Amino acid sequence: MKAIVVRQTGGPEVLRLEDAPDPEPGEGQVLVRVEVAAINPIEYKQRNGIVPKELPAILGSDFSGVVERSLATELQEGAEVFGFAGSGAYAELAVTPVSMVAEKPEGVSHEAAAALPVAAMTAYQALFDRGRLEGGQRVLIAGAAGGVGGFAVQLASRAGAHVIGVGSARNRDYVMSLGATGYVDYTTEDVTQAIDDVDLAFDAVGGATTQALLATVREGGTLVGIAGAMPETDPSSGIRAELLIMSPSREQLVMLADLVARDELKVEIAERFPLADAAKAHEMSESGRTRGKILLDVAG
Repeated sequence: MKAIVVRQTGGPEVLRLEDAPDPEPGEGQVLVRVEVAAINPIEYKQRNGIVPKELPAILGSDFSGVVERSLATELQEGAEVFGFAGSGAYAELAVTPVSMVAEKPEGVSHEAAAALPVAAMTAYQALFDRGRLEGGQRVLIAGAAGGVGGFAVQLASRAGAHVIGVGSARNRDYVMSLGATGYVDYTTEDVTQAIDDVDLAFDAVGGATTQALLATVREGGTLVGIAGAMPETDPSSGIRAELLIMSPSREQLVMLADLVARDELKVEIAERFPLADAAKAHEMSESGRTRGKILLDVAG
């Protein structure tokens, strides 16, 4: 099979298209011919060595494709599935446990399905599993136009929350179209001066943003981050500050794909690249200025 193989840490140039051995499924696993894979920020961090990864490796988690061989009773050959690729998604073939994938609903494209797993599940778990978000609450979302943030805006709005997005001026109309009722342009406004007393702040950016968002949370509220260390909080404030590491869930995959199938959750595609152009896809991801998800068209 053709695959993007990383043999040493470094810049995007270390992503090389190579011939690689076809992976073999074990008991309870499926071999999937990948149609589309999605790019996630953790992958460029693995590539450049910020996040440890045993090398050589085929990167990538999110994918959508067709079952070519099944050693699991739950799925048969020919089934269209999406989810998490255990052997790496930047490849024509991937092996993964059947528990890590779900059948793709009719009417949902491979592109939309591949964009969902990490980003949409991270948004959902941050808001509801960790953030305990309820209708009527105020939620502040930093990085609201990104892959995770865009899903978070929609899911929070759908739950009846009052959503305030944080991003650049060029993304204001886009984020508002997803259901936000307020917006802070971080290039001209100080979010700590513009917003306070939110029930939940969700940081999909990291770095100094995480610390800044703490000042916007009301007493007894929650700050959830996904991109780095969380700040210490004053115990007397009752504020919880939690780092989320997303946990794959087949049930949540099914639920989120069903929302897409019913046109209740939009999937924004920033750019599609051929598999051979994975380096360009990483460059775009690493810029941090992407609206929506970046995809690799693996099957061509």
